Amino acid sequence: MSINKKIKVFKWISILEGLSFLILLFLAMPLKYFFDSPEMVRQVGMAHGILFIAYVLGAFLLYNAMNWKWKEMLIILACSLVPFGPFYVEKRYL
Repeated sequence: MSINKKIKVFKWISILEGLSFLILLFLAMPLKYFFDSPEMVRQVGMAHGILFIAYVLGAFLLYNAMNWKWKEMLIILACSLVPFGPFYVEKRYL
């Protein structure tokens, strides 16, 4: 797979992972705790978990191809733990 194709796939994973995290935090969790409706947390949480793993694996796959330094790699991985972080990675490092 070409580097441009890898970057394009990682951008989509990054965007989807960021959106799933925001939906989980700002929609599903309030529904669970304020309205006693945990169903959405289960569904969105599973999707977010899969996307999170794909994001981390994608970052490691791009590490050599993008010539990222370890500091950059740690920032990219840390951004997956922060709301809006994946959007920053997409704009800054891709």
